[in-house]
Amino acid sequence: MTIIDLRSDTVTLPTPAMREAMYRAEVGDAGYGEDPTINRLEELAATITGKEAAMFVPSGTMGNCLSVLAHTCRGDEVILESESHIYFNEVAGMAALGSVQARTVPGRRGVLDPGQVEAAVRPQNVHFPRTSLLCVENTHNRGGGTVTPLATLAELYRVAHRNGMCVHMDGARVFNAATYLGVPVAEVVRHTDSVMFCLSKGLAAPVGSMVAGPAGWMAEARRYRKMLGGGMRQAGILAAAGLVALTTMTGRLHQDHELAKKLAVDLSRLPGIQVDLDAVQTNIIFVDVAAARKDAKSVCAALAEQGVRCNPAAATRIRLVTHKDIAAEDIDVAVEAFAKALS
Repeated sequence: MTIIDLRSDTVTLPTPAMREAMYRAEVGDAGYGEDPTINRLEELAATITGKEAAMFVPSGTMGNCLSVLAHTCRGDEVILESESHIYFNEVAGMAALGSVQARTVPGRRGVLDPGQVEAAVRPQNVHFPRTSLLCVENTHNRGGGTVTPLATLAELYRVAHRNGMCVHMDGARVFNAATYLGVPVAEVVRHTDSVMFCLSKGLAAPVGSMVAGPAGWMAEARRYRKMLGGGMRQAGILAAAGLVALTTMTGRLHQDHELAKKLAVDLSRLPGIQVDLDAVQTNIIFVDVAAARKDAKSVCAALAEQGVRCNPAAATRIRLVTHKDIAAEDIDVAVEAFAKALS
């Protein structure tokens, strides 16, 4: 049976060029700053994001956690969107490891309103924690892969700095955001103090993420990477795939977006399926099967029997993600499988 895996863009397999680059990677001890492939990857990431420095980390979760720790002190408060990945899916790392408190603000499809953010900032008072960091997510996973407009990012940055906060972007899929907006990544992250982005999602590298920001701040971020167990040695073997990802995979993301839109439109025509088509901006789709009187878990199980893999996101909500290993013909097969699963 042919498997059509729509669970996530994390299931992407490395390209032949990545495997070849990993095999031939020039390596050294990264702990001493002597791995030339890692150094090249970090320099490229800094250039692409327009930041002074960048750092290779094993995962996006680690990258977000060490960024929060490097921006805050124990007892501080961090403002986040109420269904942001940092708050919802990262094992309360900032609380457990950084002793910082989350203050959540609901967004519209994951996009924060600057006025609501400003209203959530704690005033100066001995009874209150210090609000020191704003985290934004772009694209927003649970919002449906939605993109925060550039003007909103600029205003959020002004609100944050006016109130003594830094801004960190969870940009796990920031290249998807840049593709949707039609601008370079540096423009998307211009109004941030730091950013994390993943190499291992739509860019298809087997492992790794990047953190970028000011050079002075990066020194502190590197200290936290070491503390969290992210210090690596001859990791240029991994970084080599990241270099291929950044130089060959970013320009094809529009294909994933086009397939996601087609899948969303075709599914919306099936009886019993509801899709917010306006929210399908990049490569993530949420479909609701409540009108079919089905639950997400049973529908996903029925789909799996037909070779289509996807994940429940709520009781009647299913998440689908397109990526480089999904072809146009797979969309038609997946739609037919949904029709059978709902019958």
